Amino acid sequence: MIRRYGLLAIALLIVVLYLFPLYWMYVTALKTGTEIFANPLTFWPRDPQVQIVEVWTRLRMDVYLRNSLMIAGGVTVIVAVLGTGCAYVLARIRNRWMDAVLFGVLMMQVLPSSLMITPIFVSFNQMGLLEYPRLSVILAQAAKVMPLYIVLVRATFLQVPRELEEAALVDGNSRIGAFITIIVPLARNGVLVTSVLIFLQSFGEYVYSRSLISDRALQPATVGLQSFMGPNSSDWAGVMTYSAIYVTPILIVFVLLQRQIVSGLTSGALK
Repeated sequence: MIRRYGLLAIALLIVVLYLFPLYWMYVTALKTGTEIFANPLTFWPRDPQVQIVEVWTRLRMDVYLRNSLMIAGGVTVIVAVLGTGCAYVLARIRNRWMDAVLFGVLMMQVLPSSLMITPIFVSFNQMGLLEYPRLSVILAQAAKVMPLYIVLVRATFLQVPRELEEAALVDGNSRIGAFITIIVPLARNGVLVTSVLIFLQSFGEYVYSRSLISDRALQPATVGLQSFMGPNSSDWAGVMTYSAIYVTPILIVFVLLQRQIVSGLTSGALK
């Protein structure tokens, strides 16, 4: 009993430490500039100030959020279309060569965006893709998150019995037809959940957008946050308000889909 309560206390402490920055963001968004730097600190604003409308209109956050949605949506579509087939091949064909391919895919996931941005910028410039900056970001981010998608969806395909596919082939269906009509519907939970994760991760992409997009009208919300950061001073209340507007929809989506996400990642396609 003591051990159980001890573990519960440790778990609650970890949750508090994890959620405290989120709480502090919302609280700071309601404070005045003077109260933010007050000593001692206040854990609840004395005179709450709501700046949502001001920040939204002054920075035209609708433009930034629309760009973020376009980038995240484009990345998700490309990754889902190409990555699903790759994951299926890696799940069905098992030999040393495929193991080497899977290892290479995993190593691609290790490479950070800050390391890859220079060769990507040079190659995209030579191919003329920098004339289409949002497309450049979509392609770069798709290449970055593709390994994660392949690994997670491959685990889902491994749980789909081969016998179902073989039965479809015996009935006269082609391998592509069996893949589209049998395998993908059975693995839809894993595919959809992983696609949601890829969308959320791409919605917060910063490095490629900051480096490849110079036109402010095309920049996503992550880059737009720099509008509050000046060389001599920063509007921290505005920064936190902007961050709260940006983060809240992501939190809502995650809370609504948390069961599906956990189920899709742990149980795969079949229960």
